[in-house]
Amino acid sequence: MEVIQTTDAFKALIENIKKTKGYKDPLAFGICRVDLGQLNVDKSLQATYPLINWDENFGSAAVFIKALAEQGIEVDFSQNEVVCNINLEFLKACLNAFTPYSDEAHGDAHKNIQVVSALYSQIINNGSLEGEFKVCFIFEDAPLESVEATYLKLYAISQAKVGLREICLDGAFGALPNVAWSNGQPIELDYLREFEIELKLANEYPHIDFVDKFPRFLQHIIPADNTRILETSKVRFGAQLAAGTTVMPGASYINFNAGTTGVSMVEGRISSSAIVGDGSDVGGGASILGVLSGTDGNPISIGKNCLLGANSVCGIPLGDGCIIDAGLAILEGTKIAIYPKELKKIMEVNTNAKMEGEIFKGKQLSFFSGLHFRQNSLTGEITASRSTREIKLNSDLH
Repeated sequence: MEVIQTTDAFKALIENIKKTKGYKDPLAFGICRVDLGQLNVDKSLQATYPLINWDENFGSAAVFIKALAEQGIEVDFSQNEVVCNINLEFLKACLNAFTPYSDEAHGDAHKNIQVVSALYSQIINNGSLEGEFKVCFIFEDAPLESVEATYLKLYAISQAKVGLREICLDGAFGALPNVAWSNGQPIELDYLREFEIELKLANEYPHIDFVDKFPRFLQHIIPADNTRILETSKVRFGAQLAAGTTVMPGASYINFNAGTTGVSMVEGRISSSAIVGDGSDVGGGASILGVLSGTDGNPISIGKNCLLGANSVCGIPLGDGCIIDAGLAILEGTKIAIYPKELKKIMEVNTNAKMEGEIFKGKQLSFFSGLHFRQNSLTGEITASRSTREIKLNSDLH
């Protein structure tokens, strides 16, 4: 690609690229470094992105696609996702196109140029393995096929480029290999089996931290300054943590495509697809069920300023200001008594609902605000009443 001297020339270049037959802007794209298999060197085990682009920076995408074409690699726009190896010539072509903006590429400005420039310098100084660096494009939000596209989507969730439950993650488990993780690096299990004798006799057998398809959140994501994660194993990559979230050790856990939307205290389990609202407290050992854990496929959201007591179980979506007492399980089929005086108070804050009677199933109370679930210690009866206290977190802790 010839050196572009002016911003007008750059804009003309992008316009011409986009006139190519069949061209379309990608939904997402980025350059990544790939950890390759120890036995199968063509197998991707993990993709690390210094920057992802989600529905943005289409000029940079056009430059990448043009640079690939000049290396004889044609991007198939009919595919849901495209992954291509990149080399020094690709990077040089991109830098030639980005010349008018190169002096501005620092801080938060023109980060795609910063990635290309840094990678160019790295390869010049240190070289690279074949297939170690790739560019990935996602054109449709469809079921996943590759490790590189799966990681790109997980980055988008964990960096809050997209909201929880807003994009398709079908196929992720099939795309990601199950590997051993040692100090953040993936290792093929077949490699460990094949060379177990040699590695152990040479005292080179790695310390294995865990075995999973997903890495941990902190291996890829830098959290906000006021976010605390007290144990790395408690948050899976692909989770989303709003600024101010505290994840305590012990019984806490946040799965992928799950997390918080505001300042929250997490001492319990937030299963996949579960969302916890601002100001809410998931008490020690409390569990929010996932879509495979008894919710009949319905994902659970917890509203603002809610309290899930220690060792409680929540199997229905809650509105704002709700409380589930410690040790209590509220599931879709749980029978819950609401007496007339309390039902009237509850209806006053849930004006769109129409409820009659005294015994309800938990599912009928989905998304209601201001509920306090209790269990009578003498009779065992589970009741719901109007919550009279506003749940507030200790601001000094967040």
